Amino acid sequence: MSSHRYACCFAFGLLSILITGCGRTTPTDSAPAALPASMQSAAIDGEAEWTVAGEGTGPGKRGDQYDRIVDNPFRRVEEQPQSTFSIDVDTASYSKVRQFLLEHNQLPRPDAVRIEELLNYFTYAYSPPAADESHPFAVHSAVTRCPWNPSHRLVRLALKGRELQLDQRPNSNLVLLIDTSGSMDEPNKLPLLQRSMRLLLEQLNAKDRIAMVTYAGSAGLVLDSTPADQSKEILAAMNRLSAGGSTNGGQGLELAYAVARDHFIPGGTNRVLLCTDGDFNVGMTGTDQMVRFIEEQSKGGVELSVLGFGMGNLNDAMLEQISGRGNGNYAFIDTFNEAKKVLAEQLAGTLVTIAKDVKIQVEFNPNHVAAYRLIGYENRILENADFNDDKKDAGEIGAGHAVTALYEIVPADTTLPGSITQTDPLKYQSEREVSTAADSDELLTIKLRYKLPEQTESQLIEHVVQDSDQDFAQADNELRFAAAVAGFGMLLRNSEHKGEWNYDAVLQTAKDSLDTDPHGFRKEFLELVSVASSLTQ
Repeated sequence: MSSHRYACCFAFGLLSILITGCGRTTPTDSAPAALPASMQSAAIDGEAEWTVAGEGTGPGKRGDQYDRIVDNPFRRVEEQPQSTFSIDVDTASYSKVRQFLLEHNQLPRPDAVRIEELLNYFTYAYSPPAADESHPFAVHSAVTRCPWNPSHRLVRLALKGRELQLDQRPNSNLVLLIDTSGSMDEPNKLPLLQRSMRLLLEQLNAKDRIAMVTYAGSAGLVLDSTPADQSKEILAAMNRLSAGGSTNGGQGLELAYAVARDHFIPGGTNRVLLCTDGDFNVGMTGTDQMVRFIEEQSKGGVELSVLGFGMGNLNDAMLEQISGRGNGNYAFIDTFNEAKKVLAEQLAGTLVTIAKDVKIQVEFNPNHVAAYRLIGYENRILENADFNDDKKDAGEIGAGHAVTALYEIVPADTTLPGSITQTDPLKYQSEREVSTAADSDELLTIKLRYKLPEQTESQLIEHVVQDSDQDFAQADNELRFAAAVAGFGMLLRNSEHKGEWNYDAVLQTAKDSLDTDPHGFRKEFLELVSVASSLTQ
């Protein structure tokens, strides 16, 4: 890209600043829940200041922003026999929960807890597809007694993506879009970001390219696209970064996408990595603006992933949305160990998309299931008609990624929970008739649609699930550990669906299902449960 074109991008950003001023987005509809006495605001010099991590501390400091989450309710199968949702491989919520508990010794805000991201943080022993399998991922299922409500059943649906060695991945055209605004001047923000990017550089080779764009009050090209083996030049550019100014992320995105397009690698990985501590407060600031801009950019084959850093300014709601619309993923880097996980151990999954617009639709057999509830994925729910609509955006799965989803189901011969209200009979239509297929021992049918990265038409997979009448104690370690993680999420959210379980039950179940834990993530989970339990005493 010529210097003239970069100058045009810069001028356009300056014009947007003059037009927009320093406007801010409207805070999300997510008021903090009632807090324990030890976490209430304290009067300091006559002014109230929040002592809760991530909360606002005064004018112009709104704190972290989260979308409100309303737990999925139970649905009656006779009224809504199908459940449709988009997959999600984001993990940011788990890292955020860990930061609340281990760094700040505080319970997380309920809306910071996305149970699907807690589930998908962990590696499970799911088998990938066979080498001769045409589909890029394998489908797994299991059914057991629900541990927090023994009269119900728990269904696990899982996908495991084809694994890819780093030397097998396609060449990469990466643009690091780095927030250098004043709020990044903290040890766990820009300095941690710089260390993390050095990890990334160590995984790349001469066939990969890296460019570096920074943004504060305005955006600038710090490093044009450079072969990744020129580490001295790249590290020198990285080490020169310093924090200061406001946050014109919109202008930075425009420039980063322009650089990525200029060095586009057909058939390769073309991705912008947005590294930020949070909100955009200059230029293009609205989430709706960002989403529309990124949706349009992603049509050209450049994907967007987001790495969040730090507390106090993180617009979690916006970052989650734009990473999803940018055909990428969203991780939160709270420690250097987390950087190793995302940018070294799981780099292939972070960079290489093996399937896009992946949707799941489950149809329940009314002869065996009276009601069901999808645990988590609240902001990934789709209309049933969206399943066959190839224009409808959905989630992406990377090389080696695993996706886990849990349904709590009420068997047909079990009394429905009191929270399920029955609708009045229809006046103009009769009730659905049960087909002959319902007379089988099939509990449910899973249908999946996905597109290969270079294709626009989806492919269909079907998978039938039967109930083996298994007790929870007989379930495999992966299912029991996933149940413990889901139960932990429900307790943190104080969900009405948490049933009989408490933190002690979660802790014991997780201990009994540690299995192989080469990186210690499951053992660390035990620590999180223990801390959360102590904070509720």
